[in-house]
Amino acid sequence: MSNVSRRQFLSTSAAVAGASYFATHGWAAEKPLSANDKINIASIGVGGRGEGITSSAAKSHNLVAMCDVDEKRAGKNWEKQTQAEKFADFRKMYDKLEKQIDAVAISTPDHMHFHPAYGALMRGKHIYLEKPLAHNVWEVRTLTKLAAEKKLATQLGNQRHAMESLRNGVELVKSGVLGDITEVHSWIGGKRGMPADLGAPKDPPAGLDWDLWLGCRPSRPYTDKLAPYDWRFWWEFGTGETGNWGCHILDIPYWALDLQYPTNVSGSGPAPDPLKTPTSMSTTLDFAANSKRPAVKLHWYHGTPPILSEKKLDDNGMNNLFIGSKGMLLCGFGKHKLLPEEKFKGTAVPNTFTKSPGFDQEWYDAIRGGTPATCNFNYTGPLAEAVLLANIAYRVQGTFGWDGPTMKALGNPGVEKYLREEYRKGWEV
Repeated sequence: MSNVSRRQFLSTSAAVAGASYFATHGWAAEKPLSANDKINIASIGVGGRGEGITSSAAKSHNLVAMCDVDEKRAGKNWEKQTQAEKFADFRKMYDKLEKQIDAVAISTPDHMHFHPAYGALMRGKHIYLEKPLAHNVWEVRTLTKLAAEKKLATQLGNQRHAMESLRNGVELVKSGVLGDITEVHSWIGGKRGMPADLGAPKDPPAGLDWDLWLGCRPSRPYTDKLAPYDWRFWWEFGTGETGNWGCHILDIPYWALDLQYPTNVSGSGPAPDPLKTPTSMSTTLDFAANSKRPAVKLHWYHGTPPILSEKKLDDNGMNNLFIGSKGMLLCGFGKHKLLPEEKFKGTAVPNTFTKSPGFDQEWYDAIRGGTPATCNFNYTGPLAEAVLLANIAYRVQGTFGWDGPTMKALGNPGVEKYLREEYRKGWEV
């Protein structure tokens, strides 16, 4: 695009905003495509993480539109995907290309997951959405229910779910070789969090629509300490390392043990900062027994879990420890180890799972009437909620009961304010 046309495209107006914009669109899902039909896909957030799904869509199907508030970050795809119409504001894209779009892929910062996803689902569009699905529990539940009601194909960006090496650990747990599993320890290492202060305001760089980047959040001056990445470590915009990695790592126990909603959540760690995410935390989520397993305690850590030193174990790049009545499993995305090694020497992975055709392909197949993608929202909605509840438990530095079906916190009034956030005027739902 020429500089003139770029400026025109980035010049947006709040006129398309308003509560009615998100409240008055409610079309049903389109008729499923046939197995051979190409899908018309729009991609929102096409730089960074969004580059992968955008390129995949363009290679396999019809990439009809791209939307990004940051022209520079989107530049590689802007220039490469000349066939797609370009937008800065997803609302304008939806209004103009309502009839052309079948599905939407969304790879925006956490605070702006909900609005483009909600707008797409209300229009009957299938969606692919990056983790942690949304910024708060109410948003996750709303998107999960809406997608189910409209029978739309969804996929959360847990790409590692399709890896055979991850699935091996899940299959071993499901095989029963560990006996009754009542405890799992899961973790992400490192000390990311507590970013530097925002500093003095600056002028936004050329090509960035800062007001659209803020989206549903209150207006504030631009600072390069938020965009394009460090927003992740500010509660107003991100969900910290727990939100960043929790859906990937807890996918293993969630899948292996058929978990859904916890009944009790507790958290601790360094004194919470009201604005910044922590460099370490510890939480426990309790799950009631079901027909497939006894009750389970799932411990989540940002940092090294004490259980490793207690049992003299080296995590060796792994991130989950299952403790069963007959042994333990140390596993992660790429490998696994049954313990004690002497007892389980020669134990083979059952290898009963159907091989994934590819993570993106699962979503494409589901859109065209195939089986649901493995990380559809019916599965990943409760997983994403658990990740966000873990953050809340840390922030309240305490314990609360959780009634999953009604989405009610019990016994700790401090939880309520974190379950749903207010949107600035023009973005209400």
